[in-house]
Amino acid sequence: MYIKRHLETVLIELSAQYPCILLSGPRQVGKTTLIQNLPDADKRKYVTLDDLDLRAMAKNDPKGFLQLYKPPVCIDEIQYAPELFPYIKITVDASRRPGDFVLTGSQIYHLMRGVSESLAGRIAVLNMQGLSVSELSSLPNRPFFPAFDDFVDRKLSPMPDTPAMYKQIFRGGMPAVATGLYPDSARFYSVYLSTYLQRDIRDISRGIDELKFASFITACACRTAQILNTAEIARDAGIDVSTASNWLGLLETLGIIFYLHPYSNNLLKRTLKKPKLYFYDTGFVAFLCKWASPETLLLGAQSGAVFETFVVSEIIKSYYNAGYEPFIYYYRDTDAKEIDILIERDGALYPIEIKKSGSAGKRDARAFSVIRKSGLTQGTGAVISIRDTFVSSGEDLLLIPASLL
Repeated sequence: MYIKRHLETVLIELSAQYPCILLSGPRQVGKTTLIQNLPDADKRKYVTLDDLDLRAMAKNDPKGFLQLYKPPVCIDEIQYAPELFPYIKITVDASRRPGDFVLTGSQIYHLMRGVSESLAGRIAVLNMQGLSVSELSSLPNRPFFPAFDDFVDRKLSPMPDTPAMYKQIFRGGMPAVATGLYPDSARFYSVYLSTYLQRDIRDISRGIDELKFASFITACACRTAQILNTAEIARDAGIDVSTASNWLGLLETLGIIFYLHPYSNNLLKRTLKKPKLYFYDTGFVAFLCKWASPETLLLGAQSGAVFETFVVSEIIKSYYNAGYEPFIYYYRDTDAKEIDILIERDGALYPIEIKKSGSAGKRDARAFSVIRKSGLTQGTGAVISIRDTFVSSGEDLLLIPASLL
């Protein structure tokens, strides 16, 4: 079952403006499916560099490759042939025709290096992740922002109860699992780890011990939504800290993990400096941490961390799906005062607290006072939880059900 992606509209709009579009993101999130379902897909040649013969031609004779596959063209898995970028630049500069190239790739940093060196100013970059709650619910996408008007028209949507919410969290957002194509999520993620992810790891960095890497990624998953402690991850995986740091970079490169960095301002003293680690996909976290069912995940010690991961990931996706980069941080000081998310916008900070509770309320927003006391401008705050109603609590505070993200 194909679910229309929010990024489709953005991609169509940008391809009418830019000669080149890059759609990046991890494997199996639906990049190829999206571009093959675009309205003009039949007018655009399609070629994938997963084909080893075509990959060899693209690397060894990039000029000849682009003569064979003239624009408008879609080149899938472009990261395998960065040699194409200078020749794409030449072609783009000669015509400046919008929509000539649609590129996809699953190794984000490698792609960005080629883009920055060859196609700066000529390309629009979009980041794609797994299916969001709004995509699965056929709701319109908005970049998350704690504004009353953004939620008042969604409040009549059906609200899943807590067990139903954890079923969604347990499945994750990978389209093949989220749509029910593969009902056994554990089997899907097992193949995903052993086939797709480890193959990409080998492509980027030769000589990795796959058993130690499996222990490493599990150690990371068990620390999702926690402040990064590379030494602890290294200890659990039986590797040194330098190797753990390098492998964390690989996971970020492949779009598996991301960080929330601490908000920094001279008016906020004694803040921690380390980032918080998150996974984009909670289904993958549940698999790696060996949670066998939504019920055991809900009742387990990690349920709160996985719920926070789900909420933060959904907020990040809401920006990516609109074609934007989010300006999102977290706050924690040496007195253990913590705010899960800070959104910076128009000179104000909008604090967000995340609670795995059906009865979260104003008491959960107490830490927001550190913003006002510091002299910074505080915008409307929000508490996101597993509640079944949307409420404006007054005093610039919204109580938002996670199902409305």
